[in-house]
Amino acid sequence: MASTVAERIAMLYDATVPGWPDELAFYREMAAEARGAGQAVLELGCGTGRVALRLAEEGTRVVGLDISADMLAVARAKSAGMPNVRWVQGTMRSFWIGEAFGLVIIPGHSFQAMLTPEEQYDCLTSIRNHLLPGGRLVVHLDHQDVAWLAQVAGEQKGIFRSASSVKDPQTGATIRTQRAWSYEPSTQTATSVTVWEVLGEDGSVVDRWERAPMRLHCVFRSEMAHALARAGFEVEALYGDFARGQLTDTSTEMIWIARPSGNPY
Repeated sequence: MASTVAERIAMLYDATVPGWPDELAFYREMAAEARGAGQAVLELGCGTGRVALRLAEEGTRVVGLDISADMLAVARAKSAGMPNVRWVQGTMRSFWIGEAFGLVIIPGHSFQAMLTPEEQYDCLTSIRNHLLPGGRLVVHLDHQDVAWLAQVAGEQKGIFRSASSVKDPQTGATIRTQRAWSYEPSTQTATSVTVWEVLGEDGSVVDRWERAPMRLHCVFRSEMAHALARAGFEVEALYGDFARGQLTDTSTEMIWIARPSGNPY
């Protein structure tokens, strides 16, 4: 039975992060190209293996890196008996795994945990040092909604709103979440506070826990293009969804595909 907040969040992660349309098909296609060349895939911010395990199930050799020991404990339990997946605890800002990969992926907006230009550069440089010649990087980011950012920087700042409702995989109890956002324009930092409430059979709250504030950098298109170029990458493609649609004003996602250019500045 999970006891700490971090353990509880890890146990509920798969239920609360269902993914994006066409996401897994996109990563499977990218991973199949690497697998066909006899190359492995590295996922940064792998969490409980939501994406990494789907790729490993198809025969791809996968390494997943995450900073959370609790998330990785869930991933290891889910992958028991799978010889082609390995889990590494570490920070995506600066890491050394000791092997090179044909594909590095950062799903689920995880790159936005890099809060400063220095952190972004260190992360991208570490990735570049782990890519085989011709290898590719995929980064999934929010396509920032400036109207929403204005709201959570102003009149909606810190206001809790319903986020989701899931079943506890261990007890079957209903757990609802509420989340409050705020935004700091001077640093482009969005902060979320999430509260989990366990409901009894009569709908009353029988348990409650809260996660420490989570800070995410709101990356804009030109900023990401500059960060990639500075770290020695050239952009191969930029999409507005996982169906490889064009990035437009109404796109909610940015999916970047880049390769080392051999010319960092």
